[in-house]
Amino acid sequence: MDGNDTTPDDGSERRTETGTEDDDTDATSPELADSADGERSDDETAAETAGDEAASTTQDVALTDPEYFLNRELSELAFQRRVLEEALDERNPLLERVKFLAIFTKNMDEFFMKRVGGLKQQMAAGVSELTPDGRTPEEQWKEIFAQARPLFAEQTDCFVQEIEPALAEAGIEIVDHDDLDPAVRADLRSYFEESILPTLTPLTFDPAHPFPFISNLSLSMAVLTESEDDPTFTRIKIPENRPRFVRLGDVSEAAGDGTRFVSIDDLLAANLDLLFPDVAVLDHSMFRVTRNAEVRRNEEVAEDLIDMIQGVLQERRFATVVRLEISEDMPVAVRELLVDQLDLADREVVERRGMLDYRDLLTIADLDRPELQRESWTPQPHPRLLPSDGEETDLFAEIKRDDILVHHPYHSFDDTVQRFLRTAAEDPDVLAIKAAIYRTARDSQVIQSLIDAAQNGKQVAVMVELKARFDEENNLRWVQRLEEEGIHVAYGTLGLKTHTKTALVVREEGDTVRQYAHVGTGNYHSQTAKTYVDLGLLTADRDVGQDLVRLFNFFTGHSLYETYRKLLIAPENMRGRFRDLIRNEAAVAEATDGEAGKIVCVMNRLEDPDLVRELYEASMAGVEIDLVVRDICRLRPGIDGVSDTVSVRSIVGRFLEHSRIFYFGNGATVDTDTAEPGEPQYFTGSADWMTRNLDRRVEAITPIEDESLRQHLRAIVTIMLADNRRAWEMGPDGEYERVTPDEGEPVRDTHELLMARTEQAVARARATSDSDPVFDLEDPLARADIDVDRDGPV
Repeated sequence: MDGNDTTPDDGSERRTETGTEDDDTDATSPELADSADGERSDDETAAETAGDEAASTTQDVALTDPEYFLNRELSELAFQRRVLEEALDERNPLLERVKFLAIFTKNMDEFFMKRVGGLKQQMAAGVSELTPDGRTPEEQWKEIFAQARPLFAEQTDCFVQEIEPALAEAGIEIVDHDDLDPAVRADLRSYFEESILPTLTPLTFDPAHPFPFISNLSLSMAVLTESEDDPTFTRIKIPENRPRFVRLGDVSEAAGDGTRFVSIDDLLAANLDLLFPDVAVLDHSMFRVTRNAEVRRNEEVAEDLIDMIQGVLQERRFATVVRLEISEDMPVAVRELLVDQLDLADREVVERRGMLDYRDLLTIADLDRPELQRESWTPQPHPRLLPSDGEETDLFAEIKRDDILVHHPYHSFDDTVQRFLRTAAEDPDVLAIKAAIYRTARDSQVIQSLIDAAQNGKQVAVMVELKARFDEENNLRWVQRLEEEGIHVAYGTLGLKTHTKTALVVREEGDTVRQYAHVGTGNYHSQTAKTYVDLGLLTADRDVGQDLVRLFNFFTGHSLYETYRKLLIAPENMRGRFRDLIRNEAAVAEATDGEAGKIVCVMNRLEDPDLVRELYEASMAGVEIDLVVRDICRLRPGIDGVSDTVSVRSIVGRFLEHSRIFYFGNGATVDTDTAEPGEPQYFTGSADWMTRNLDRRVEAITPIEDESLRQHLRAIVTIMLADNRRAWEMGPDGEYERVTPDEGEPVRDTHELLMARTEQAVARARATSDSDPVFDLEDPLARADIDVDRDGPV
C-alpha cells in the first residue's frame, strides 16, 4: 500500500503504487473467515498447522512458541506506517507527499473493511482460537484501534502543519469559504445552486422517517436543525460525482487565475439555507462510515457462481459498520445518535481534526506542476524486442531462441505481455490461446486481444476469477462480454481462488505444435503495470507449456493434477517443494559447519507459520537468509540462537513492490527436477508465503533456468539489498528502522537505479544491436559508484 496502486484507486482502476493489493491486493488480504459459515481464517488454520506439526525443538527451542511470531494485522499496520512516512519525508517532492496522504487513506480503508471486518465477524461468532502469536480476535481488534489512532493523528498533523502551508507557499491553496471576497462567494453560490444542489438529498431522522442508510466510505454532513422538541438530525451525503475540490477560477472570474480551491463540504455548509429554508440550522459536522467487506456465501451450496457473486456485492452494501470517523467538533448528541443507530462500540469511533477523507487530494497531487512532482517515468521497450533494421522483431522466434524475462514497470507492458497476446490473436499459425485473469483494466486490451483471437477462428479459453475482491463487478462485465463472443469462460474454482498470472499460446510450426507461455507475478492489467513492480517469464519451454496445459484443463474441467514437470503449483506441490528447498539449505549448512547455505526471497508477504518455522530452523543450522518483504512479515530476525543469520527489509517508494523472487544456493545434492546438484535455483511467480496462497489458492511459480536471466534476478536482488534510500530494516522486536546512507556513502534508490539501468540497456541495444539483458553484470550498482562483491548478496 495486493494494496495497497502509484496511482491510488480513482474508481476506475484497482490499485496504488504503495497500496495493498491482491491483494494482492491481491490488494489484497487473506480472507478472515465468517466462522458462522464454517470457514477458517488464515490465523486459525495456521495456528493449527503449527500446532499439528512436531513442536520443533532444535537446540531446545520450541519454535511454536508465540514469542517467535509477529501478529499479521499489526504487521500490516506497520507497513501502513511506512507508507505514511513517504508523506512525512521532506526529501520527497511536495505533490508526491500529497499523493501518499491519499494512498494512506485508501490503504487504511481497505484494512478496516477486510481485516477489521473479519475480526469483528469472528468476535460475533465467538471465535476464541489464538493466532500463532497468541492473540484472540478481540485482543487484535483492540490493539488495531490503539495503534491506528496515532497514525490518523499523524496524517492530519502532516497535512495541517506541513503540507498545507507548503502548498500555499507554492501558490496552491485550499481556502475557507468565509475568507473569500463577496463577489467570489456570490459566484460560488450560483455554482452551488446550479451544479451541486440538484444532486443532494437531505435525509431526516424523526418519527416519520427511519434512520437513513449510510453507504460505505461515503462522506456525510450531519445537520441539526431547530424543531418544536429536540433538534432534528438530517444526513446529507457529499456527492461523489462532483469534484471534491472546486477550483475558484473555474466558477468565478472574480477569483482570478490562481490555483485556489474550496472544498465541496465547505461550500455545502455555507449554503445550508438553500436546503433548509426558513429553518434554523443549529450545527453541522462531518462523518464517514466504513463497512465490512468480508461478506461471503457458501460456494458448496450455490447453484450459480455468478448469482452468488452478485448476491455478495449486494450484501456488501449493507454490511456491518466497522469504523466511524467524525469531526472533532461533532456535538455529543449527534455522536451518540450515530453510535446507537450504527450499532458501534465507542472504541470504533475515531475523532479527527480537519479532513476525514484524504483520497480526494489526488486532485491536488495531479496538478500540472512538474517542479513539485517526481520526474515521470515512461516504461521502456525490452531490449530483446526492439525493431531490427526497421523490421519488427519476430516475437515467437525470439522467445523460441531464448527465454525472455520482462520487468514492469521498467519494461513496457504493452510492448511485451500485451504484444504477446495481440500477436497471438493475429497470427494465422496460432491454434489456441488460454489465459487466467485475476484483475484487469476496465478498458482491457488483454481481453480485447482474446476476443479478437476468437473472431479470428482460434480456440480461446479464459479463466476469470469472479472472487477477486473489489473487482467482482468488473470481472462480471468481462465474463458477459467474453461469453457473448462465444469464448469458453471458467468463473473460478470451487473452494479455491485462482490467483495464477498465466497465459498459454499454442502454435503450429511446420510439423510441430509448440507451446509458448507467460508466467508472471502481476495481473494482466495495463494500468497497474505502470506502477507495480512485477516479473514475467516468456518461454517456449516444453515442460512449462505442458504444465500449463494441465493447469488450464483443471480450470475448465474439475480435477487438479498432483504432479508437474517444472512448475510449482498451489495447492498441490508448492508448499512441499518450498519446504524441501529450505531444508536442503539447512542440510548444506550443517554439512559445511555453516560455511554454505543461502536463501534470498523477495515477496509481498511472509505469513505462513510453517514456513517461518522452517526458516528459523534453517537459520539455526547456519543458513544465511536475506528476506525482502514488502509488508506483512511474521518472522522476527536477529533473535539470538534462532534467527541470527536472518535479515528482513522492506522497500517502499514510487512503485509498489509486487514481484516475487526465490533463490536457493543448493550447494549440495538435492532431488530436484530443475537443477543439477550444486546449481543455484531461482524461481518467480504469483505466490507469497502465506497460508492462503499455499493452501487455498491456485498459484504458479516457475523456475528460471537461463543463466542470463538468473543474472538479471541476481542484479535486482543485489540492488534491493544495497538500497539505502527506500529500504527499512526490521529488528528482533518487529520494529522497522529506515536505512540511511553513512557519511560519504552514495544514495542508492532501488527504483531510480533500475530505471537508469533499463534506459542504459535500451540505449546500448539500439546503438550496438546487443540485445542481451539489462544490466552491466560485472557491477550492477555502478551508477551508485560502489564496489559490488560478486559473491555478495546471492
